[in-house]
Amino acid sequence: MTCDSTVDVGRVSIIGAGKVGSTLAEILLEKNIANVVLLDIISDLPQGIALDLIQAKALYLNDRQIIGTNDYVDTADSDIVVITSGQPRKPGMSRDELLKINSQIVVNVAKAAFAHSPNAIFIVVTNPLDLMTYLAWQTIGIPGHRVIGMGSLLDAARFRTFIAMELGISVANISGMVLGTHGNLMIPLPRYSTVNGIPITEIMDDSAIARIIERTRNGGAEIVKLIKTGSAYYAPAASTSLMIESILKNQNQLLPCSAYLQGQYGLENIFLGVPCLLGSQGVGKVLELDLTDAEYSALINCERKMRQTIEMAQKILNI
Repeated sequence: MTCDSTVDVGRVSIIGAGKVGSTLAEILLEKNIANVVLLDIISDLPQGIALDLIQAKALYLNDRQIIGTNDYVDTADSDIVVITSGQPRKPGMSRDELLKINSQIVVNVAKAAFAHSPNAIFIVVTNPLDLMTYLAWQTIGIPGHRVIGMGSLLDAARFRTFIAMELGISVANISGMVLGTHGNLMIPLPRYSTVNGIPITEIMDDSAIARIIERTRNGGAEIVKLIKTGSAYYAPAASTSLMIESILKNQNQLLPCSAYLQGQYGLENIFLGVPCLLGSQGVGKVLELDLTDAEYSALINCERKMRQTIEMAQKILNI
């Protein structure tokens, strides 16, 4: 049985047909979440990937559509624009070292996509993620609730995974919460991470929790070291697809994402990972958790580092 192709499921443009972008396109089609436009600057690459996915789609038993293109005109009137463009991390490279390479890429991509989809919600995946989310927002000048970074959702998925591995329990029974920046300063919150509602602090010892937190903070680097020629893409794409589904279906799922803060947690004019309700307007609400002094101090440390990084990027871009 096929799905009715006339049903409005939303239009998602993915800018960047690398491993994250192409994997995300495949997930959106297979799960029947959206029609997809896949854009890349490399001639014929997105067209070839799209043709392959069209043939795969024949086996998915739905009629979602995908277009591969090198022209932003084809992205017009998108409901969501996902920015994955940029250079991936290489072994030994920190997220901050990507700053100079990726800042200009993201600024140019955001401008071009916004010109054709001024009403879209923008999801940023490019690293260093929180900075790139800020730059995209600053570039296109739309309300902050319509620009979201994927990072903390991926971090929470890694945290949940490592908790499940440690306990030998299904990851379906585990929730995880991570705040702050998508990087070494991220703040996994054991008090707000649970197994069927039971905080992990009640069922795991401190040394195990500390070990899992450290592995979560280095989750991306661990994968880069193993792959050697690239970085993670399955989990980032899966994280982004969950955000897209919550937005297009107005599910208002509570997900940790890099969101624009306007007084929440006492912070202004900054993007940091916080728990958000994601619905048809983008970030509908930022949930303010009751943090300990140590947790709040760690969040302020993330903010200070992010402001320093923003200043560096603005000097590079001369803005």
